Amino acid sequence: MIKLRETLYQVLSRRKKEDDILVDQPNKKKLARVLNLMDLTALGVGSTLGVGVYVLAGNVARIEAGPAVVLSFVLAAFASAFAGLCYAEFAARVPRAGSAYVYSYVGVGEFVAFVIGWNLILEYVIGTASVAKAFSNYIDALLDYPVKTTMTYLFPMNVSFLADYPDVLSFSLVLLLSIILSWGVRESTMINNVFTVVNLLTVVTVVATGLFKVNLHNWSIPKQDIPKSAKGGEGGFMPFGWAGVTAGAAKCFYGFIGFDSVATTGEEAKNPKRDIPLAIILSLTIITFAYCCISSVLTLMWPYYDQDIDAPFPYVYDHLGWTTLKLIVSSGAIFAMFASLLASMFSMPRILMTMAEDGLMFSMFSIIHPKFKTPLLATLLSGLFAGIVTALLNLEQLMNMMSIGTLLAYTIVCICVLVLRYKNDSEVDESVDKQGNDKPESSGFVKAVGKYFNLSNVKNANEDTQIVATTIIILYICTSALFSFITVQQQCVTTVHQWCNESDSNSTTFQSDCVKNTSHDKPFEQECVEHSIAKYTSIVLAIGLLLLLLLLTRQPQSNKKLSFKVPLVPLIPCISILMNIYLMMKLDVITWIRFSIWLLIGLCVYGLYGMKNSAEGLKQRGETKKSQLSSAEPVHNQISAMNL
Repeated sequence: MIKLRETLYQVLSRRKKEDDILVDQPNKKKLARVLNLMDLTALGVGSTLGVGVYVLAGNVARIEAGPAVVLSFVLAAFASAFAGLCYAEFAARVPRAGSAYVYSYVGVGEFVAFVIGWNLILEYVIGTASVAKAFSNYIDALLDYPVKTTMTYLFPMNVSFLADYPDVLSFSLVLLLSIILSWGVRESTMINNVFTVVNLLTVVTVVATGLFKVNLHNWSIPKQDIPKSAKGGEGGFMPFGWAGVTAGAAKCFYGFIGFDSVATTGEEAKNPKRDIPLAIILSLTIITFAYCCISSVLTLMWPYYDQDIDAPFPYVYDHLGWTTLKLIVSSGAIFAMFASLLASMFSMPRILMTMAEDGLMFSMFSIIHPKFKTPLLATLLSGLFAGIVTALLNLEQLMNMMSIGTLLAYTIVCICVLVLRYKNDSEVDESVDKQGNDKPESSGFVKAVGKYFNLSNVKNANEDTQIVATTIIILYICTSALFSFITVQQQCVTTVHQWCNESDSNSTTFQSDCVKNTSHDKPFEQECVEHSIAKYTSIVLAIGLLLLLLLLTRQPQSNKKLSFKVPLVPLIPCISILMNIYLMMKLDVITWIRFSIWLLIGLCVYGLYGMKNSAEGLKQRGETKKSQLSSAEPVHNQISAMNL
């Protein structure tokens, strides 16, 4: 039983070596290295700056944060930026297609790598489907809904978890883009670059024209000036408090999903070690600046409580009488969503290709077309799957799944950075650190304190410090999860309910979030109760997190030279881990259930196919057999000599 447990652990934790990944295979067909820094930056901006700009700002401003939606975007940007720095370091270490999948394969192990790769497939499928659906709805709306009217009449789908009708337009769009991506990387990136430039010009147009209608009063509207029928909170800049800002940040995080698509281009970038880290940082900077400008102008032009949650800019322009500008911005939005869709679909087949090359997914996904130099089957089949999801599913219930999968991937990348930074550096002579340690044996407790606080001032990482650092990292992750869960559960928000409209006899039935007026007084406020035990537990856990961070700071790091390193390690990766776990805890229980079902399907794929066909596993088994044969050879020679 113990042997079986050890074998299973070895299988799940087998890791790729960084040097093995970088070794060129002469018989393997390679992707074309044609992407420069501008192409990579445009890919990162195009994959991220899409639906978020034209939908998220108004949605979060009205429902979650008010004018403080700007702060929500900044918080979400910090969470993404910290993860982006960790992505950049790993891209410098491992310039190969595969994103967080390859990074976790190197840093943690095969099982975790498969889980991350499976989550990234989910991210890109749902990302592609959601953008395609938004794109289709936008075009349909501009044409006065001919597709919706016709398909609802001919093929209605009266199923709660499906769309109202099969969206043929979005399905056709996804298939068309799959063919474009199969055509060639150079051609598809040229199209993406053009659309990204148009997107940025649209953002500049929105900001520049909006400055003529800026009204600072919209950031300080008093509560008494808010209409009774509107859900406006307490008024002012933060009408829903810090709880609203953080809830908005969890929602705004969706607007930053996609920059990691840059990290999947390691085999197609001309200079991956330099360009990929720079492209990640540049794209995140451009995206954050654009979001902050857009949300500021939108909430200054029009009161936050009267924003349209589906199409805020056309709604505001209609009220301002700017019909021409509405058409210009709508056209720019279409180009933006096309670029976002192209970038999402660009990444999905490359994850499949890399996993298939490693034997964890079906081998047909690893075939590269000899003429186009693209993963043809992976591109077409993944596009077909995304198209079916786009055409049939109601995507509103799946949006949170995209966030949870991405946040988990970001968390694992940050963990990998920490693990590799404190890894035993084999190039350094460990005897240097062990000199002068021949002291009398101390008690176990004193010895443990000396190790964890590094009282002997060991300068270079060795096996002992690696074990200590790994233990601290595991404790930090567990403490962060517990701290985030308790903090989210104990958050106290005063729920304000407006009085129901008494002129409507059915108002109490159909008007949501209203209370029947019995006192004809101010709106009813439902107070919440804070739990003192949870509050004190959070304080203790916060102190524990600081102590663990201090202990990790005391441990020596690897001296391996890299073209890019995350600054302020372990502070930045640890903050990123905490922020990502906290945002995951903000998501609802139904999202966790759906995510668990998706993971269960992935575990079946890994257990029935990946574990048996893993290239790393086959390699290790071959080495084991070779060592057994070589060890048995001397014994055979001795027996032969005795017989003679």
